[in-house]
Amino acid sequence: MKYQFPDDDKPLYLRVYGYYKNMIMNGTLAPGQKIPSIRRCSEELEISRTTVENAYMSLAADGYIISRKNSGFYVSSICPADRRQDTKKDESHKPEIIYNFSSAGADRESFNFDMWRRYIKSALRQDERLLSYGEPQGEYELREAIAGFISSRRNVVCSPYNIVVGAGVQSLLHILCSVIGEKKKISFSNPDFRQGTAVFRDHGWSITDDDPDVIYVNPSSQGEFGDVMTVEERFSLIKSAMDAGRLIIEDDYGNEFSYFSRRTPSLQSLASGKNVVYTGTFSRLLLPSIRMSYMVLPDEMMEKYLEVAADYNQTASKTEQIALCQFIRDGHMDSQIRKLKKLYAAKSAMLADIIKRTFGDKVNILPCGSGVMVKAEFAEVHEPEKLKERAAAKGLKFKSQINENGGAVLLLSCTSVRTEELEKAVLLIKEVI
Repeated sequence: MKYQFPDDDKPLYLRVYGYYKNMIMNGTLAPGQKIPSIRRCSEELEISRTTVENAYMSLAADGYIISRKNSGFYVSSICPADRRQDTKKDESHKPEIIYNFSSAGADRESFNFDMWRRYIKSALRQDERLLSYGEPQGEYELREAIAGFISSRRNVVCSPYNIVVGAGVQSLLHILCSVIGEKKKISFSNPDFRQGTAVFRDHGWSITDDDPDVIYVNPSSQGEFGDVMTVEERFSLIKSAMDAGRLIIEDDYGNEFSYFSRRTPSLQSLASGKNVVYTGTFSRLLLPSIRMSYMVLPDEMMEKYLEVAADYNQTASKTEQIALCQFIRDGHMDSQIRKLKKLYAAKSAMLADIIKRTFGDKVNILPCGSGVMVKAEFAEVHEPEKLKERAAAKGLKFKSQINENGGAVLLLSCTSVRTEELEKAVLLIKEVI
């Protein structure tokens, strides 16, 4: 392979990273195609293996490539052909999204940037700790803090021994596939979770609801419109999975904003920590750019995990791990959750009120399990099949479902749109309805 790097001031590993990223995005490297080994790339470029390894680990963390045990690195299917071709189009013709009601982004007022900077600066002063790569499983102190946090808030049954930290759930699912080993069949309660389905497809799994071996479920956000699984449904799922010998992967993303009346227990806690792999992330509680997730493995899977752990470097920043650990220990995560619940409860109530005032009896606000969403049902919509197209032209983005009678249900997230912009955004929605 001929390497051509731009002459710039970036560190060499970022130039290697950028080279492969561009090759993947423009379609030169196809999904599933093997790329040169670390040793071969190092020899051909006459650079250190560490430099190449850092580039490859960054590519893997961002979902561009995957590592297969005893085989090498391969281009991930996370970038399908239609997405690669989109990069060749003129981006100037792409409508700008002004009000994004489908995003899980954060409100500017939801996060104390100054406080987080102080924790990062404190972590950066720990010179000796930062001289090493850190633990592949994640810093022990952070795993200890996470164990206490999820035990307290979600009754998760675990110790630091069971927890694996990574930069995003996707990187952890790659590890989980190696732990499980053989290719299997998996079903998804939300088939639109592309980042999850892509990982299992990359590892040769079949995505199917027909007698699956593994069930991937998000109890806090079922299906396209985020319905919350009841306690009865959770017990039923656990029993049926146990009877059929199926493993459950519980993605508890968004649980903190799903329950206003009472907190629904996690599947993992109801199953006493058995036969359930529990995953969670801090990106929604802090910032999407703080990529820190964790996976709780049942005791019976830990022996196999420890066998494959040496094949994977830690993808999460050690500096951010140290900072997050102290942030949790000092009680700021609990304070952050209280702040977010108050903020988003007020915003969602305001959004619902604006919609009712704007549309009157033409809209019906439906119950919604998520504390950051408003579900609005419209009995009549002009050319409903073109609703999203009209919305995009106006700079709007939202999830919608067309009814058979010509109406539509809109699911509107209040997280990314500023409070002072909600009125203007709803007036734009009125124009496209």
